[in-house]
Amino acid sequence: MPEPVLEVRDLKKHFPVKKGLLRRTVGHVYAVDGVSFSIGEGETLGLVGESGCGKSTVARTVLRLIEPTAGSIRLAGHDITHLGNAEMRPHRREMQIIFQDPFASLDPRMSAGDIVAEPLMVHGMVNGKERAERVAALFQQVGLQPAQMRGYPHEFSGGQRQRICIARALALNPKLIVGDEPVSALDVSIQAQVINLMVSLQREKRLSYLFIAHDLAVVEHISHRIAVMYLGRIVETADKETLFRRPLHPYTEALLSAVPIPDPKIKRKKRVLQGDVPSPVNPPPGCAFHTRCPYVMARCKQEAPMLKEISPGNLVACHLHG
Repeated sequence: MPEPVLEVRDLKKHFPVKKGLLRRTVGHVYAVDGVSFSIGEGETLGLVGESGCGKSTVARTVLRLIEPTAGSIRLAGHDITHLGNAEMRPHRREMQIIFQDPFASLDPRMSAGDIVAEPLMVHGMVNGKERAERVAALFQQVGLQPAQMRGYPHEFSGGQRQRICIARALALNPKLIVGDEPVSALDVSIQAQVINLMVSLQREKRLSYLFIAHDLAVVEHISHRIAVMYLGRIVETADKETLFRRPLHPYTEALLSAVPIPDPKIKRKKRVLQGDVPSPVNPPPGCAFHTRCPYVMARCKQEAPMLKEISPGNLVACHLHG
């Protein structure tokens, strides 16, 4: 069995809540509370859930943009959980991120060519003419013209800006790319182009993706496996065919029932969840979903279910299944 490109075990990130003049810690936001998953070479893991469930915090913690509270992160077999800035530097090349808003993540004072060349300069990989040739090749890979290297971010459309962000992410030949809702700020027609570009680049370069989104139709198109997150924890993991055909967790059922079907003759029974997502500062005891679950039992209110393997590769945290 080959080593996973990314292996995360029991990852936690708790943000302190401070109050008063002395800024005393009076509680914690349990943004990520015990998340485990792995991603193989050339594989895409889709991470889905409602806004505020901790998806983006997982992304930033995995990349060590914010420090984990507990757990372990292994990148290509190397434990990077507690490495300092200097020790992390060579590993930074192996993992990159594509942010949600392409305009906010590009420096308006830099040309598109300089933006894509910046990672190469920072890591001292290529110089002068060779760097310019490398950037021109990256522009062509993502469907842009080398002549556009002189343009500034405000001169490009939203889809073109995201292509620049993808070119920047590819500059260092990483093994892992984290997409933090990379198409949600784009028009639907442009979303398809960017997703298809990411899929073709993955096939060509054997890239691994952690793809974060709340649009299940987009996740179904790009992902090999899907992990469903609720209030800081993963409640179900399965390959995409199994998840869409036979969801096991009530929360997954509710998410899938909201996905529109492009056939007016087919009627899907909608499962409308009652109530709001509980606060991550004060999560409910037992199963975090029990306050909104249509199948809630007495056991759910007291005992938190463990993530159990129901069939090969299909894990679920629910008392209805063991």
